[in-house]
Amino acid sequence: MDVILKNEIEKYIENHREEMLNVYRDVINLQGRSNELENLDKVVERFKKEFEAAGVKCERLPQTDKTQDYLVGIWGEENPGQPILFSGHYDTIIPTGAYGEGDPFRIDGENVKGPGVLDMKGGIVIALYVIKALASIGYKERPIKICFVSDEESCHEFNPNAGQVIMDAAKGCLCAFNMETGRMNNDLCIGRSARVEFNVKVTGVSVHAGNDFARGRNAIAEMAHKILDLEALTDLSKGSTINCGVINGGTVANAIPGSCELVVDMRFLKQDEMLKTIEAAKAICEKTYIEGTTTECSYRIGMPAFETINGVMEFWTLCKDVSEAYGYGTPGKIVLGGVSDASHITLAGVPAICSFGVRGDFNHTLKEYAVLESLYERTKLIAAVCLHFNELKY
Repeated sequence: MDVILKNEIEKYIENHREEMLNVYRDVINLQGRSNELENLDKVVERFKKEFEAAGVKCERLPQTDKTQDYLVGIWGEENPGQPILFSGHYDTIIPTGAYGEGDPFRIDGENVKGPGVLDMKGGIVIALYVIKALASIGYKERPIKICFVSDEESCHEFNPNAGQVIMDAAKGCLCAFNMETGRMNNDLCIGRSARVEFNVKVTGVSVHAGNDFARGRNAIAEMAHKILDLEALTDLSKGSTINCGVINGGTVANAIPGSCELVVDMRFLKQDEMLKTIEAAKAICEKTYIEGTTTECSYRIGMPAFETINGVMEFWTLCKDVSEAYGYGTPGKIVLGGVSDASHITLAGVPAICSFGVRGDFNHTLKEYAVLESLYERTKLIAAVCLHFNELKY
């Protein structure tokens, strides 16, 4: 373990705490939900300037007219060895103005609050200062790449090419840090579920329930049969869950409902289980229980699975060993149900660890907060890990 360089990194970060906090504050106050294109333009441009000032050769990749540009870049392109990648997103789930008038960023004791402090602008600030800290000690071992997207919180609903952009950035890399929300107990994420939104619509025959009952075809009753069949596709032993979460049907109690719609949340730890279950769900929709009803279904794969491919556990072990050796604690490991773009990185065959951003809680709510000290702790840890990639055994 290179204690001298580790100490130099720590010294750099300690000497730049106020600067890091100011950047953190500024990018949080630049609010921007996934669909707020004008606001997101300001966010991505600010990050671009920050990374360029750190010596990163940056490019804004134009996307669709409903999504903002992606920010990609490379630092130390001339360095030997496989690159490492920092990935994440700069949009937030919270719309502009949700925190009221004025700038939303605030310090509350040991925590900071505001849209994206945790999910996940804090993680991007960490990536920025890892590069700066490594540059300060003359790091020359390998290039560092970045890829930050504008529409992760919408699961890239309006940009079918998003996954390919991330995979292209990841190809050829040794490994990737996905700078999503850090866990309060310091666990690092080694896998995440895929998410599929499955939609079902049943059409029946609506008539008066008292005067013409026999001629009716109850769409809700037909859907009830299908709900039981769909829920039965859950297999917890494989990490596959099916949740029939939203249902709408009927108009008044004295009329046979002529239509019913269902939205199903499906999550899978394995891609092959996802594909198999989608086919099973389609077969359920093709089956008719009440003659005279018809069923349509559609689905959208929000994110593929972030699988614990070969190399992920070796990468996590290196992070744990470095953290313990340098006195930063012992991070655990966890597989999460929520989705992230780490999935696209592992689809490219590159080991990734997710949730390496600032620690905190209450994602996707106005109570979202991050532990300020973790901004500096994680920067030190990741920079230290970068000194030891030659020890990876894959």
